[in-house]
Amino acid sequence: MQITTSKNQSKLIKTPKKESFSLCALCRGTKFLCGKSRCPVIVRYHSRDKIKPLINTLKIGGASPPSVFIGRIGYPKVSIGPMIPPIMGDTSIIDTPELWLDKTLDDIVDFRSMLIRGKHTVDIYDVENSNKTVQFTRELALSKNSVFTEAIFSKKPQGNIAFYDEIQPHGPSAPIKKFDITNPKYEQHIEKAYYDTDLKSRDAVFNLYKDGLNISKIQRAFSVGAFGVKKFRKFVPTRWSITAVDSTISETLMKNTKTYPLINEYRVYQHNQFDNRWVILMMPTEWMYELIEAWYPNTTWNPYGGGISIFNSYEFYKGRNTYAEIGGCYYSARLAVNELLNKERRQAGVVILREAHPGYIMPIGVWNVRESVREALRNPYQKFDAIDKAMIYFSSIMDIPLQRWIKNSAVLKNKLFQKRLEDF
Repeated sequence: MQITTSKNQSKLIKTPKKESFSLCALCRGTKFLCGKSRCPVIVRYHSRDKIKPLINTLKIGGASPPSVFIGRIGYPKVSIGPMIPPIMGDTSIIDTPELWLDKTLDDIVDFRSMLIRGKHTVDIYDVENSNKTVQFTRELALSKNSVFTEAIFSKKPQGNIAFYDEIQPHGPSAPIKKFDITNPKYEQHIEKAYYDTDLKSRDAVFNLYKDGLNISKIQRAFSVGAFGVKKFRKFVPTRWSITAVDSTISETLMKNTKTYPLINEYRVYQHNQFDNRWVILMMPTEWMYELIEAWYPNTTWNPYGGGISIFNSYEFYKGRNTYAEIGGCYYSARLAVNELLNKERRQAGVVILREAHPGYIMPIGVWNVRESVREALRNPYQKFDAIDKAMIYFSSIMDIPLQRWIKNSAVLKNKLFQKRLEDF
């Protein structure tokens, strides 16, 4: 037995590791003894099997989407390097998660398994290192389109496809001896921010967002230390850079949101994707925000539970000064709702409900939260004149009973039970 925690749970959960291996051996992807609707091991195996013949070599060439990866193991000395698919052409889709909502889980696993990661160790502050690997890694991150990239490794790439909730999954890796790129063309807005060594990184990130760049492009450049006052620039692990950019953009949008008049009705938006069920409730109140995630047994953050595990993070008008318990998903969803409120020049209280059902067999990245919430908010909403009507409606969409959502929500309890001046 091993004692672990499940996604920031304060409660300790006994995780039967040996038993899970036995289940896999007994099941062999046919009996679904783990309770998932599909076997993630089989999905990964088939994806890896497709790419295996193409990477059985010390030399790989292909069109990088462009894509780079900055690790966090060993921080402040980290592994940096390109991610290269052994194919040519326009490979941008492989590292543009904004375009993945209409893809299947299998498609996404295939995309990520193609990306072979080269690793070169540097100090995080050594962004101006004259080493060609450092320079070319940065140039890839600043590039606009796919770039032909060729790498020589010290050993053949190996390893399983890695999956995390905070980042996109990636494929095999190997230490890199040498790599070269051909005619990279910088994205002009990113290039301008890169050469402005007096521009603070926060301002650079938001300016690029206003210029209409994909958030994934901004995050990539941020990770290689392309922004900020020159003496403070540094490599930022990919996992951290994604949350940093989501948080920075959402904070700036949120300041605007708080200055706008309130919406004048209760709204319920909904969206289903990857066996995740989403509901967004908007209320005519001052800004407050909460993300509540309900993970069914045999899903990523509740692999061995006998019941549904529910997590929440929230903030009221004054905001929060600690990192969200839920993690990066909190900030990506906050960005999405503030985008809509800024577009409408309105203010609201927002509660996002997420049910992750067993068909969500593996984490595919925090982008899934941001893009799913964006998609929900693009859909027509149901309008109500009272909160009880709105809650009755959204409870008909979700499987979990309304009372349990209320029990696990700080914002809903505040709205339902906190007395206000207008009540007297």
